[in-house]
Amino acid sequence: MKPNGIITFTTDFGDTDGYVGIMKGVILSINPDARLVDISNQVPGHDIGAGAFLLNYSYRYFPVGTVHLVIVDPGVGSTRRAIAVETDNYYFIAPDNGILHYLFQTEKDVKVIDIQNRNYALEKISRTFHGRDIFAPAAAHLSRGLPIDELGPHITDVEHGKITSPEIDADKITGEIAYIDRFGNLICNIPGFVIGNRSCSIQILDFQIGKLSDSYSAGDPGMPVAIIGSSGYLEIAVNKHSAKKFLNAALGDRITVHFNGHGEQ
Repeated sequence: MKPNGIITFTTDFGDTDGYVGIMKGVILSINPDARLVDISNQVPGHDIGAGAFLLNYSYRYFPVGTVHLVIVDPGVGSTRRAIAVETDNYYFIAPDNGILHYLFQTEKDVKVIDIQNRNYALEKISRTFHGRDIFAPAAAHLSRGLPIDELGPHITDVEHGKITSPEIDADKITGEIAYIDRFGNLICNIPGFVIGNRSCSIQILDFQIGKLSDSYSAGDPGMPVAIIGSSGYLEIAVNKHSAKKFLNAALGDRITVHFNGHGEQ
């Protein structure tokens, strides 16, 4: 696979402190021809699960050869490793902390490298900003065509994380809110394909939604609706309002899809 020069950013760094800009400066110093794209730098702070979910439904929309730089790293400065990953179509640079959970579940023939070669890092490595000192330089060198094996040794004992998967039973599916977007839509960890075309109701906290709808505007104004969103996952939304605020919902809150008239009393 030949790199195409695109490097994406998925981080919890925000846009007020200069961290993302500094990493871009490091990358452009190594590869002035790199094309830099922000997927999001607004992942909730230290939330590995939300970062993993956001990356999972974003990375496939980029051209083959893209380098995805993924940093949600509450363990920076600890013994956690920095890793580089090559799949059939993409490269990933990330901490070894479970942020690539979905990738390891779905991709085949994955090569994982422990980034140890300091020839492809900044000369001085701080204990608090590995995004600048290790991850960004590695991504830049990959984007220029450096063989991934040059970054360090192969490893197989990667951290797959503890991200919760939905529990699927004959009469119900139980999941949780995995991501909340800027509109307050609640994106669940329940894929639409496991619901299929079956008639169902959806329970979130103490609120029940009687069916799946086709669009955000399908329900009464100001009332929650359940849809299969563009991510391919179940979403709870409120037309022209925030489902997060309406339901006082938070990441990790339970969602239950009931089939065939089964429901909580």
